[in-house]
Amino acid sequence: MNTSNIGASREAASAIYDFTIPALAPWSGLVKRGQVIRIVDLEGQQAVDTLFYRVDDFSERYSAQDTLRAQGSAYVVTGTTLLSNEGREMLTVTDNTGGAHDTSAGACSCESNTVRFGHHTKYMHACRENFLLEVSRHGMDKRDIVANINFFMNVPVEPDGRLAIVDGVSKPGDYVEMRAEMDVLCVISNCPQVNNPCNGFNPTPVRVLIFAS
Repeated sequence: MNTSNIGASREAASAIYDFTIPALAPWSGLVKRGQVIRIVDLEGQQAVDTLFYRVDDFSERYSAQDTLRAQGSAYVVTGTTLLSNEGREMLTVTDNTGGAHDTSAGACSCESNTVRFGHHTKYMHACRENFLLEVSRHGMDKRDIVANINFFMNVPVEPDGRLAIVDGVSKPGDYVEMRAEMDVLCVISNCPQVNNPCNGFNPTPVRVLIFAS
């Protein structure tokens, strides 16, 4: 495992929060306005499904549709401003070695696993279930789970317009950093999918660091 490449502008030792999310697991945490959150793909090719909510009003949350429409691009990249369903700035991607991040393919679920991969996969854990476990800790339910960002997930658009989920291109130690433009609750599912190549068929841990600025 290579954990040395975790950002050029900030040393990990200066983080005010540092946690490794185990493979398959959910996580949530508060990122205050002006703070920076860094998500590190420790071993490479690991999709990190992520949602954001305004801390003092969870009904305001990340909007993939507003974000993509405003920037005129299909992917989240360096410089992307993540917008809420109220059209307000939630976070800005300030540093990124992980390439173009998907925000169109959504989160895997037990139902979608069954449709795509067969009934024998029905009881496999999935990101939607991870999200539900985590948002319920904050008083939300499945109605509050919206279209998410899939950091490090490689989802090219085919010539016919369909989305393809293919082998990831992120390398061990690749990361994405975002500056919070408002106080946000970050909710992550460290994707447990093993039926398609979004995790290289081998889910692995990821690291979350939060910096004061």
